Amino acid sequence: MRIGELLVMNGIINEEQLDQALKEQARNPKKLGGIMIELGFITERQLVEALEFQLGVPVVNLNEAVFDLATVQIIDESIARKHHLVPISSGGGKIKVAMIDPLNKEAIKAIQMATGMSVQPFIAMRMEMEEAINRYYGSDTTAETLNEIIQAGVYQQARGIHIEPHEDGLMVKYRIDNTLKSKKTLSKKMHETLFRHIKLLSNLNVSERRLPQNGRFQIKVDHKQIDIRVSTLPSINGESLFLHLTDESEPQLTISELDFSELNLQKFEKALKLPSGMILICGPDGSKNTSMLYSTLTRLASENHRIITIEDPIELRMPGITQVEVNEQLGLTFAHALRSVLRQDPNIVMVSDIHDRETFEMAIKTTLTGRMVLGAIYGGSAIKTISRLMDMNKDSHLLGASLSCVVAQRLVRRICRQCAQSVTATEDEIKLFEANQVLHSEDQKNGKGIIGNFRTLVSTQISGKLTVTRGTGCIVCKDTGYRGVVALQEVLLIDGKLRELITGQRPIQEIESHLVQIGYKTILYDGLIKAREGITTVEEVLKTVD
Repeated sequence: MRIGELLVMNGIINEEQLDQALKEQARNPKKLGGIMIELGFITERQLVEALEFQLGVPVVNLNEAVFDLATVQIIDESIARKHHLVPISSGGGKIKVAMIDPLNKEAIKAIQMATGMSVQPFIAMRMEMEEAINRYYGSDTTAETLNEIIQAGVYQQARGIHIEPHEDGLMVKYRIDNTLKSKKTLSKKMHETLFRHIKLLSNLNVSERRLPQNGRFQIKVDHKQIDIRVSTLPSINGESLFLHLTDESEPQLTISELDFSELNLQKFEKALKLPSGMILICGPDGSKNTSMLYSTLTRLASENHRIITIEDPIELRMPGITQVEVNEQLGLTFAHALRSVLRQDPNIVMVSDIHDRETFEMAIKTTLTGRMVLGAIYGGSAIKTISRLMDMNKDSHLLGASLSCVVAQRLVRRICRQCAQSVTATEDEIKLFEANQVLHSEDQKNGKGIIGNFRTLVSTQISGKLTVTRGTGCIVCKDTGYRGVVALQEVLLIDGKLRELITGQRPIQEIESHLVQIGYKTILYDGLIKAREGITTVEEVLKTVD
C-alpha cells in the first residue's frame, strides 16, 4: 500500500489533501511524505509511524538510543551528513543504522562498502537526526579523543574521570581503586571543542560556562552499556568536568557479596526482617552507599512489596520498582517527593540522600506510618551519625521510635592477589591488633582466610613472628600492591537501651559507654580483621577510618 493511501485509510489526511500533495509532487520531484509535511497536512512523527507500518522498518528515538561510540567512528562524517544517517551499534556481521530514508540504496551501499557488514536500517526523525550527527561527530579528532578517554576509564575499571583545565592544558585523571591517578594531558586548544562535544552528548547548555550543570548520556564500550553522569564546574582556568562511570551490564551484587563479616551480615539481615523502621547507610562520597541500597532493594523486592525510590540522580534502573528522580529546578525536592510518595501506598521507601532536616523529618514520619525507609546519609561512624541525627531532629522521641539500624561503610584498597606476600608485622601493627582484641578474635576464624598466590605463606608465623600480607607490586596492579577495593563496615542495631538513651537525649559519651559494654564492633575493628585476613593493609585502614 502506498504511503498516501495508508494515511487516508487511517484518517490522518483526506482525499482532497492527498490530491493536492500529488499535484505538488508533479511540479516538485520530492518525496510525497516530505511534501505533506511542508503543506502542514501531517507531522514528521505521523510520517515515520506510517513508514514503519508500510515498510516493516522499526522507528528509533535517537534521544533515547544507546550508541556504541566505536561503531559511530566506523562511518565517516561525510557519509553520515550526505545521507542523513548515524550508526547505532554493530555485532555479528551486522550494523544497525538510523536513517531518514531506509530505502536509500546509495546510502546502504556506502555503509556496506565502508564496513563490510550487512545493514539493518531504522527510521529516525529528521530533527533528531541532525542533532545526533552534530552530537556524535562534532569533529573526528574530538570524538576520537573522548572515545579514547572513556575506553581507558572502562578498561581500568575507573569509577570516574576528571578533566581539569590548567594553564598549560587539560589534565585527565582517573579515580581507580579509590585513588586519583593522572594519566593524560591534552592540548589547551582541545578545551572548548571537547567540552562542547560532551555537553551536546549530555543535552546541556553549550553556551553556559558560568554556572554548574549536570547531565548524562549512555554509550557502549565492548558490548558493555556504560551510563555516564556529567558534572560541569566553572573555575578560574575555565570549566572543569567530572564523568561518573557506571557499567549497567554488571550484575547487581547480593547482600552476601557486600564484604560484610558474618556478624555484621547477621545483624543487617535482622534489621531487614523488621516490618518498619529506618535503616540508614552512612559514609563519605564514593563509599558505594547507593550500591548497598540497590542490593538491599533487590533482596527486599517481591510481588508483596510496593517499593518506591527517590533519587538524585537515578543511577540504576530496577525492574519492579517505582523510581522517582528529584528535580529541584521544578520544585521536586526529596521532601516534596517523599510527601507525594506516601499517597502511593508504599511498603518500602528508599531515599538516596537524606541531607537536610526537612527530608529527615519526613522520613521519620514515613516510618511511623508502619513503613520501612532505607536512606543514605553523609557521615563517618554509626555513633557520629546518631549524634548528628539527634542534633538535626527536634523531637528525640520520634527519632528513638523510628530508627532501627545504622550501617557505616568505607572503601579501602584491596591487596593485589597476584603479588601478595606474607611479611613480618611491625611493632605498631602488633600493638594495634592487641589493643583492639583482633589477634584471637572469633570474627577472624570465621573470615575468608589470607589471600595471595602460590608464594603467599598461609601460616601466620614466620620464624615465630606474627605476619601480615602486603602486595609487593607487579604488572597486574601497576606496581601499587593493590587492585580493587573492599568495604569496611559497622552495623549498629538500635536495641531497647540505646533507644532509651536516644529518646532521653543522653550525652553521646553515655551512648558510647553502652556500646562498649555490649561489645559493639566498630568499623576500625572490621578493618583490622580484614587486614589480619590479608584482604587489605593496616596502612589503608588507618588512612581511611577516623
